[in-house]
Parts: sequence; structure tokens; C-alpha cells
Amino acid sequence: MTQKVALVTGSSRGIGKATAIRLAHQGYDIVINYARSKKGALETAEQIEALGRKVLIVKANVGDVSKIKNMFAQIEEEFGRLDIFVNNAASGVQRPAMELEESHWDWTLNINSKALLFCAQEAAKLMEKNGGGKIVSISSLGSIRYLENYTAVGVSKAALEALTRYLAVELAAKNIVVNAVSGGAVDTEALKSFPNREELLQEAAEKTPAGRMVEIEDMVNTVMFLLSDQSSMIRGQTIIVDGGISLLV
Repeated sequence: MTQKVALVTGSSRGIGKATAIRLAHQGYDIVINYARSKKGALETAEQIEALGRKVLIVKANVGDVSKIKNMFAQIEEEFGRLDIFVNNAASGVQRPAMELEESHWDWTLNINSKALLFCAQEAAKLMEKNGGGKIVSISSLGSIRYLENYTAVGVSKAALEALTRYLAVELAAKNIVVNAVSGGAVDTEALKSFPNREELLQEAAEKTPAGRMVEIEDMVNTVMFLLSDQSSMIRGQTIIVDGGISLLV
């Protein structure tokens, strides 16, 4: 039970997949979580197993607390511990505020906000058995600025960032470090669901002060820093990785 274990939700593609593979390179056994893309989860698992690491694949909609509890029960049974939790899974309805329905709101807030709270509760139980751990969530600039059609997701990410601050204080006594990473527009599979995807990508390409768009590896590099011992005194923060675009009016 000495081999360290990391859970990355939504790790069948994009930032989650890249993070899971990077953690495997660093010697972690990996729990892959997915909701729909079984093929992607299996492909991720194959790459991780090729590195000599163990993999547990768990299908679970993290917006459902009963599915969360079942996932963590599987983790405890398989590994008996958890050292890292990367809260990456996200979803959301892309509509203007006046067109949102209750079901849209509930779906988005459950997966993007509620999941962090109830996953963190279960993760903390496993982490404190081995002296602590680290939790990092993925947010987005829509939490602090207006983005078209992004009302529900933006509010859910703002809640995620607020919850990050509360968890950072309350879990500090258990030696659990909690932070978040907020990214500018990254051309991932998830961005294809945005009705204004091309506009977002064009703006990012043309206006980012750093001279280029944010890439998946930029996000993963920051996540990995927050998961390292070098960042142990950073608590409850949301680190913005956007090449400076949020600094513009």
C-alpha cells in the first residue's frame, strides 16, 4: 500500500488525459474516471499501463453523489489509498441567461461545483490515512468575466473557486493542499460544444499578450506544479494560465 495513487476525473480526453499520463510518468498509479467516452478511457489506460503503472477505470457521472461514493469505494478496494485528486470533469449547457432552464442549471452546477465538494469529502478520508494529499481543480476565465452563452458554466466555475478557498482552510489540518487552475481558451475536444468556438479561438490567437494561445501542456504544467512539494505554501488559490488575456479590458 505504499505506491502512490492519483484520481483524475474526466481523464478520457483533453487536459484530464494529459494530466493522468504526466502523473503516470512520475510514478503514480492512476484512477481514470469517465462518463461517456469509454473508448477514450481505454486508450488513456493503455498509454499509462505501457509506462508500467496500474490503472483503475471507473465510469461515473460525478454530478451524482451516489456514483461518487461508489467510485471512491472502488478506489479504496483496489488501492487502499489516494494521494492526489485532480477535479477535471466538466460539463454545461451553453445558452444565454434568459434561455436557461432549471434542468440546464442543475446539470451544470452538479457536475462542475457539487462534484468538487462531495469528491473532496471522500478523497480526504483516504488521503488522511497516509498523512495528507493534494487536490487541484480546473476552472476557466468565465468564472470572473463575461463569456457569451456561458452563464451556467461561469457561475459553476465561480462556485468551484470559492469552494476551493473553503476546502483549503478546512482540510489544511489534515495536510491536504487545495488549489485550482483557471485557463484561457484551450482548443480541446470540450470546446467543440461551444456555439461560439471559432470566435473564442480567433480572439485568443489574436489578442493573447503572450503571442499564442494556451495549450493543454501549459495547463498541465501548472497543475503539476501545484501537485508538487514546491507549492506546499500555496493554498486556496486559483492560478490563471491565459497568456495575459484576462488583463485586457
